[in-house]
Amino acid sequence: MNSMTDSVATALQLIISLDSGLLAIVGRSLAVSATACLMACMLGLVLGAWLGVARFAGRGVVLTLLNTFLAIPSVVVGLVIYLLLSRTGPLGFLGWLFSFKAMVLAQAVLVLPVVTALTRQTVEDAENIHGEQLRSLGARPLMRSLLLAWDERYALLTVMIASFGRAVSEVGAVMIVGGNIDGFTRVMTTAIALETSKGDLPLALGLGLILLSVVLILNVLIAVVRRWRERSEIKETAAEASHAALRDGRSASAKAAVGPLEVSS
Repeated sequence: MNSMTDSVATALQLIISLDSGLLAIVGRSLAVSATACLMACMLGLVLGAWLGVARFAGRGVVLTLLNTFLAIPSVVVGLVIYLLLSRTGPLGFLGWLFSFKAMVLAQAVLVLPVVTALTRQTVEDAENIHGEQLRSLGARPLMRSLLLAWDERYALLTVMIASFGRAVSEVGAVMIVGGNIDGFTRVMTTAIALETSKGDLPLALGLGLILLSVVLILNVLIAVVRRWRERSEIKETAAEASHAALRDGRSASAKAAVGPLEVSS
């Protein structure tokens, strides 16, 4: 018990004192995950929005593969990226193996199916509700996908936050392609695994507490975005009702004004 208490106290001291080694690992981890999430979202949002609207032969097969990639183990992704970036692999000439770029690529590949699948479901649900109206106005599939994605921007913002949480908590793929090199490719999850195996519990606990804090902040942001979306929808509904009532009032006033004129004529 004393050993555990001492480890927790030392971990808190590392966090409070802003230990340089701990901050370097945290900063590198956040940079890798943010870059990978940005890359995956740039492609996944567009692809998912298009899949939510487009109808083509083989769409069911594509969606089945997409849903399969949601459950793919991270170590398998790491192995595939490792083979691609190795010296004998097709991308070996890039020299990315055991580097920041390799970890970004691995996390982007992991996050891309999540962003694409969630975006596709969100846009497809919106298409079922508003798609007929947009089609009657002559909107093509690509235009409908963009309009519906913008209309569901709050939900897609939640998807982006969730995808960052998926990336920052990943360990298997980045350990394989990054090598967990101290000062270069060591991130929070790989450092926790290494320091625990070495018995350096204070540093592992400190990184674990920071990682939990990051996940907590992400969940709070998701809740805030959801609440913001609900309030926006309530305000939009109230504004539409107010405009409708105003139009009805003007129409009634116009009819009341026309009535006496007809009688006098």
